[in-house]
Amino acid sequence: MADRLLEHTKTIGARDMMNQVLDDMDLEREKGITIKSHAIQINYPYKGEEYILNLIDTPGHVDFSYEVSRALAACEGALLLVDASQGIQAQTISNLYLAIDNDLEIIPVINKIDMDGAMIPEVTDQIVELIGCKADDIILASGKSGIGIEDILQAIIERIPAPKGNEDAPLQALVFDSVFNSFRGIIVYYRIFNGIIRKGDKIQFIATGAEYEAQEVGVLKLTMTSKSEVKAGDVGYVITGIKTAKDIKVGDTITLASKPGKMIHGFEEVKPMVFAGIFPVNTDEFEELRDCMEKLQLNDASLTFELETSQALGFGFRCGFLGLLHMEIIQERLEREFNQTVITTVPNVSFIAYTSKGDRIDVNNPTEMPDPTKLDRIEEPFIKAQIITLPEYIGNIMTLCLGKRGILINQSYLTPTRVELVFEMPLTEIVFDFYDKLKSSTRGYASFDYAPIGYREADIVKMDILLNGDKVDALSALIHRSRAQDFGRRLCEKLKELLPKQQFQIAIQAAIGAKVIARETISAMRKDVTAKCYGGDISRKRKLLEKQKEGKKRMRQIGNVEVPQEAFLAVLKLD
Repeated sequence: MADRLLEHTKTIGARDMMNQVLDDMDLEREKGITIKSHAIQINYPYKGEEYILNLIDTPGHVDFSYEVSRALAACEGALLLVDASQGIQAQTISNLYLAIDNDLEIIPVINKIDMDGAMIPEVTDQIVELIGCKADDIILASGKSGIGIEDILQAIIERIPAPKGNEDAPLQALVFDSVFNSFRGIIVYYRIFNGIIRKGDKIQFIATGAEYEAQEVGVLKLTMTSKSEVKAGDVGYVITGIKTAKDIKVGDTITLASKPGKMIHGFEEVKPMVFAGIFPVNTDEFEELRDCMEKLQLNDASLTFELETSQALGFGFRCGFLGLLHMEIIQERLEREFNQTVITTVPNVSFIAYTSKGDRIDVNNPTEMPDPTKLDRIEEPFIKAQIITLPEYIGNIMTLCLGKRGILINQSYLTPTRVELVFEMPLTEIVFDFYDKLKSSTRGYASFDYAPIGYREADIVKMDILLNGDKVDALSALIHRSRAQDFGRRLCEKLKELLPKQQFQIAIQAAIGAKVIARETISAMRKDVTAKCYGGDISRKRKLLEKQKEGKKRMRQIGNVEVPQEAFLAVLKLD
């Protein structure tokens, strides 16, 4: 749809035109999703006047909802695109509520109307019921063939109000995105609410307090177009030669150092939801991985990481992600853009532990869990999960969610063929394989969206894996007590398949504290020491076997177990 709008207004020449022109990452094209929001300025003549429109193409996935909320705060209106063959999905509803909270003018559009499976009357009814508009207000369009593009542009000009802003007031500009350029440093994208920003001005970022000189300002066409000044109501960029990512935060406000304005409401620190360790396959590549992570952080401010060491994997990083899709994308980008092959440990969430003395400890990693004897209680994060599906799959979804410790809060029919289920669930339970299981149990006809709702007390325990009595820290997991025994038993069975046999017996144990809850034994690889005895007295053979037995006993006391890399990934693939 964005491609057609740019093509119709001749913002892009025929030579530069390609599919998904605003998605400039290979990953975005392959997966067919937007990962990073993109802004572009369009000029459109209408009734004898030239209008300037600023378009922001935002991601739709739940993992990037903070970025979407900041982009919406910079806008006056939004196009609500609904797929004619799929109908309204859970992400659509959550992003719609974000837009309504920001008082945006909503223009409903039904897209893909030229597809064979398009259900235009049903989808029209869904939209009318959801936002309370008239059926005539809904525009029918197709991003593929360009139907309805003219109607959309006219509706934008007629329905969305022009930005209000005072050019004489102190500068207030909302930062909604930033990108890293290896020659120019960090380029900041902003929308000006009040005031003017000129080339050479001394600017200040209110949340971080950092001050810089604006070396270049301008507006965003397909490439950046520099100008001497950018005024209230415009969307633009500023280059200041910033090299440290921590000075720029999405949602911050830019003002002039000489005449400071107020902070624009709505800034929050981005909070990671899922944590995992990332380690280089070769320990020599650690420094190289650190450089790559820092460059990635400049491009994606929501990635957080800190140093971590593991006995099994060496030096690496403990990384915080917004969700599982975000984690998968970071891993893919490390491999593609930076040529880094990495091992990712079991993803887990952040818990809060309270000791018997009343101290609060944030636990992002099983090794940070305090001793059970000093622990008063532990709290885990809960989410509100919203699932939209067809009525025939309600039973499957109920079984899945209740098995994941979910609590059904609400069930309502949006239309006779669409039902919405709302659950409260622990985030720990959806981190592993929830999304895959949801898709397979509904044949893909379910959309899922979630929002955090705070922490609740839970019976969480730390489960350790021991090999011959030694703990393997990379395989430890924080898990609910009711599921620990089953999980421990399955993990021990999986490790028994993966670990190679040694000259001595290996005991694989899963333990909570000092209590062993599951055990598997890998028998010793036996060398035939009696092979050279042909014939002769039995006492000769027994003597050799006794000697071997002594050697085995000594070996078991000092034996080290080699753990292959597949063993660490096995935890992720337990079904």
